[in-house]
Amino acid sequence: MISPALIKSPLFRGLSAEKIQALLENTPHFIQHYDKGDVIFLQMDTADRIGIVLEGQVQAEKTFPNGSMVNVTARGPGNLVGPGAAFSKSQRYPCDVIAAEPAAVMIMHKEDLLALMQKDRHILQNFITELSTATYTLQQRIELFSYSGICQKAAFWLLLRRRQTGKNTIPIPESVTNWALLMNVSRPSLYRELKKMEKRGFIRYSPKQITILDAEGLQDMLSAS
Repeated sequence: MISPALIKSPLFRGLSAEKIQALLENTPHFIQHYDKGDVIFLQMDTADRIGIVLEGQVQAEKTFPNGSMVNVTARGPGNLVGPGAAFSKSQRYPCDVIAAEPAAVMIMHKEDLLALMQKDRHILQNFITELSTATYTLQQRIELFSYSGICQKAAFWLLLRRRQTGKNTIPIPESVTNWALLMNVSRPSLYRELKKMEKRGFIRYSPKQITILDAEGLQDMLSAS
């Protein structure tokens, strides 16, 4: 039986479970299981493989010469890992990719993915869309990191999602822990700032979503940063 994560993966968007299974039956791949903290791809290793997360969560971490580290991105079931690096000119992984919790990842070599894209144009289109989306998301994260305060980072993220969806109720991405990783802050610190923002009447917080009550107030927080 095909993994539910593959059915919802951006790479196979628009394809039936039967079609995905038929394509994969003729495409070399393997499934690797990782414990929390295990390295999936090592920074500066040759990027000749991509992964699709089937279970758990993985995260990319960038370590700098001074010892500091930034959480670049977090990936859950269905998400691709390492596609940009595999098809880049350098063909090196720019970050360590580790299992943030026990995880299962389907691994495929670059050449086998290329053959798969040649078999089905939908997969090629989906792959290009995924790379473009990742680039756009990275640009947003660069703007996010321009804010020093946690409350400003949270306000920017909420207002960005509001513009994208047209809604004042914003789902928290998987969990507050995952959201904190995306913003490169600690979970307790983010939680404290959210409660402060709620007390000031800017938002209403619940475990799975945040409702924006005062968008102008959030915008003022960004202007004052």
